[in-house]
Amino acid sequence: MTENTPKALVAEFIGTFCFFFIGAGAIVTDAFIVSRGGDGPGLVAIALAHGLALAIMVTALGHISGGHFNPAVTVAAFVGRQIDMLHGVLYIVAQLVAAVLAGFTLRAVFPTEVWQPVNLGTPAVADGISFGTAVLIEAILTFILVIVIFGTAMDPRAAKVGGFAIGLTIAADILIGGPLTGASMNPARTFGPAVAANFWDNHFVYWIGPLCGAILAGLVYGWYLMGAKQDEEPAGTL
Repeated sequence: MTENTPKALVAEFIGTFCFFFIGAGAIVTDAFIVSRGGDGPGLVAIALAHGLALAIMVTALGHISGGHFNPAVTVAAFVGRQIDMLHGVLYIVAQLVAAVLAGFTLRAVFPTEVWQPVNLGTPAVADGISFGTAVLIEAILTFILVIVIFGTAMDPRAAKVGGFAIGLTIAADILIGGPLTGASMNPARTFGPAVAANFWDNHFVYWIGPLCGAILAGLVYGWYLMGAKQDEEPAGTL
């Protein structure tokens, strides 16, 4: 570890908490509005909430920690030789703790009758979607997300656009995958509210799919598209 490690872990914690509080919170807010007889903002607003929250957090904190906020991204960074194992494990612990705190904070904010039907915004597999299909959907969506992260944040040749492209990718993925699997793309995004809501249906979908998609993206971009710049200090690490 280096003297920057604690700062990076704090950045990962804050970014993950804010991302999930706003993203999952948008789902519960939608349920809150509907429970009061209104028309909820729906899929587009939920996708934008996730995308905007991530874009803001990556832009604000990415220069400190790399702005992973996602165990799948951290695993991809390790596979793509952008972070070492020790820092990767510490990042994932910080992300999972922040996710659980975000889940319990949402539980404290909203009445039980509002959050319970949507399980605090925990992603869920839609009726008619098999376990294998759900894993495939999450893997594809995560692959797309991680390729964009490598291409805009980790590759030193890329134009620096802050979190804009990454946030747009999250929003776009949710627009197609939200009604099918919740478009988590992030094991912590599912784990946090699942702990707080005690909702574990198809939980392993949200570990297997994102990790498979992330590992493939890490291999494709980190080992092939990025080339042999690996003698330099890894981008976005400590």
